Amino acid sequence: MPFPPVQGDSERPHSIQVRNLDQMTEQDRNLAADAEGSIGEHAGYVGLEFNQGNWAYQQLVCPALPNHLFLRFTRNNGAGDVSLFSASIPRNGDGRVRIVPIQMRGYSLFSPAPVNALTISAFNHIRTEEHVDGAADWLGTALCYAALAGGKPEAWTPVDRPEGEAFTAPMPSVLVIPIRGGAIIRFTDVSNMLRPRVWTMTFDGQGKLLKAAHSPLELVTAKVVHPAPVNLKGKPRP
Repeated sequence: MPFPPVQGDSERPHSIQVRNLDQMTEQDRNLAADAEGSIGEHAGYVGLEFNQGNWAYQQLVCPALPNHLFLRFTRNNGAGDVSLFSASIPRNGDGRVRIVPIQMRGYSLFSPAPVNALTISAFNHIRTEEHVDGAADWLGTALCYAALAGGKPEAWTPVDRPEGEAFTAPMPSVLVIPIRGGAIIRFTDVSNMLRPRVWTMTFDGQGKLLKAAHSPLELVTAKVVHPAPVNLKGKPRP
């Protein structure tokens, strides 16, 4: 099983922290600066125009993949003209810089990044370079993939609601372990509660990501209903 069920799953982070440049550690800023040339070279291969315009980046903090520094680069030239890609930098030198194209001037460079074969391939290489020992964090791994594909994922968790209040019922985060092996991870991204989306990721028995799906959630509205009091007639039986 690539993601053995372990105790404490409910205590794991349910979102990916995003840090601005001034919130990053000095070590991570230096690592990003050293990799800038390689990032520009790889971005140029896919036509991302890294040497044109003003690009800014933020750090994506992925505790499930601690041996890499993840950055999201953005160039905003106004409405409808936004370019975006993610970059992965190995911390220990074991691996190479990789990028995940997301948008070029408002359009997907290839198929949408969340389901793109290039995104899946890059993610599998990153996980191989991690040399994971022991049980991997299944939800953290899925959240990191969603972040690298351009999202700001926040997995839905059950919360208490006042009695009688109507509420929506998204799908909770689940790890499914099929009999034939491998794993399927599903979670509902509620970073935009008006348009929540369901992520589904299928892994083989070695932990290789085979496919990813990203679709709108069909919300179900539920309401707590208390049964009406019943007026019983007749004599109670002993």
